[in-house]
Amino acid sequence: MNKVTVFILFLAGMLTGSLSVSGQVVKANDILGFWLNEEKDARIEITVTNGRFFGKIVWLEEPNEDNGLPKVDEENPDPALQKRPIMGLEILKDFVFDKDEWSGGTIYDPDNGKTYKCTVKKGSATVLNIRGYIGKEWMGLGRTTVWTRP
Repeated sequence: MNKVTVFILFLAGMLTGSLSVSGQVVKANDILGFWLNEEKDARIEITVTNGRFFGKIVWLEEPNEDNGLPKVDEENPDPALQKRPIMGLEILKDFVFDKDEWSGGTIYDPDNGKTYKCTVKKGSATVLNIRGYIGKEWMGLGRTTVWTRP
């Protein structure tokens, strides 16, 4: 073999090797289980029901107000929902898995009382990239946060 052929084979081997190491097969149930939000002050449990994925808050670093009462959803624009506890609150709703991401669902932010369209992508075995957005995802009107396995 000449030097050019050896070099091309070397590059092809490096490329193939790097793809197999960095490439990952994402399965629908990879999202299931417990996740810490980016601030690490809340734990969310993601479950599946009838092929749709949901997530609820199951732990808060500070679950109570200064007066000892549980924190409630006081930022919710619906007065009827402002007294519901944050603990146990379902914040991810109706996601479906498609190839390598979970989409079609919404995320609720109890800090501002707003609900956003959302996609979830697996960053690694221990990382989820949660993208909440307004309008179309490609428009860029949104924010991505990183959740990690506890």
